Amino acid sequence: MLKAQTAMIDFASIADLEAYAARIRSCRLCRDAPGPARLPHEPRPVLRVSTTARLLVASQAPGARVHATRLPFNDPSGDRLRTWMNVSRETFYDEALVAIVSMGFCFPGYSPAKADLPPRPECRRTWHDDLFALMPQIECILAIGRYAQDYHFARLGRPLRSGACLADVVGGRQGHANDAPRLIALPHPSWRNNAWIKRNPWFEAEVLPMLRAEVARAIR
Repeated sequence: MLKAQTAMIDFASIADLEAYAARIRSCRLCRDAPGPARLPHEPRPVLRVSTTARLLVASQAPGARVHATRLPFNDPSGDRLRTWMNVSRETFYDEALVAIVSMGFCFPGYSPAKADLPPRPECRRTWHDDLFALMPQIECILAIGRYAQDYHFARLGRPLRSGACLADVVGGRQGHANDAPRLIALPHPSWRNNAWIKRNPWFEAEVLPMLRAEVARAIR
């Protein structure tokens, strides 16, 4: 009887998450925003979630390539991230093991300087809190970039100091082994952070071994 009840609960939670993810994928709030705040192209929300993944990759927002392919981190930045994590491409894209949720679900477009715009705020306000409530099984969160770090540290009651620099956040706010879930702050794996990584050799010497151990534990 207990097994049957557990199975019913599991199926209900799967259905709830799938229905919620389908609502996110059909969201058009940014397209329908008034005036210049409107998204300049058709939304294509990207997320990868499940009720079994214990590892969450929390990032900023999709880029143009992800917008085209709907596959997050399908670029050299993703290759570097997978090297940092010490996981294969196959494991990284196994939704049963790894959830991937950015702060903005759609490519936000470019600034006049041709840089990616920040994540759209509608996503966080509308979807994120309830989405993560549907995934209580998450044991480890990789918070990539300041938007993801600010949100997840605050959500878990560990807010970051206003104005803290990247080295302060990545070097000093990795959470503790008994935190539930474990929250690990990372720089974005883009080539734009090559200089930062060279200036901070402790990242590769100290943070990456801890990261790989926590990732291995979460996808065990």
